[in-house]
Amino acid sequence: MFNVAYRIVKNRFEAEDVMQEAFLLAFTKLESLQDDATFGAWLKRIVINNSLHHYKKNNKYENTAFDDVKYKIESEDQGASNDYEFTKLKAKQVLETLNSLKESYRVSLTLHLIEGYDYEEIGSILNMSYANCRTTISRAKESLRKKLEPFTSN
Repeated sequence: MFNVAYRIVKNRFEAEDVMQEAFLLAFTKLESLQDDATFGAWLKRIVINNSLHHYKKNNKYENTAFDDVKYKIESEDQGASNDYEFTKLKAKQVLETLNSLKESYRVSLTLHLIEGYDYEEIGSILNMSYANCRTTISRAKESLRKKLEPFTSN
């Protein structure tokens, strides 16, 4: 749940606050949960909604440079192969490039590719139609692809 909140709000401490607020809200609304088997999905949805609300509230009048987010590669495992290190570097580059996309693209791609939500769920979360969601994700993928082109020739 922390990772979900962190990917959206982009601040460790704010993600912890959002997550705590989501757990408190879930606890107070627990009686409204119809099926106990869906608790995990229900809680994740609360975390996502709180994260999006928090992000929009805090960045309403401010443009945030997503390049400020730093990913640190730790090389604790000195016996790691070059392929593993290369894969880590590629993954780091993809995540940094993903973070450089505009907000709607970044959030929709994160929900689709990383969190595994389908178009209908993302449309519901972001209050957009199914067709608009598909179009946004398609454009986001194309934008990500174009930004990654210089790195693929290496």
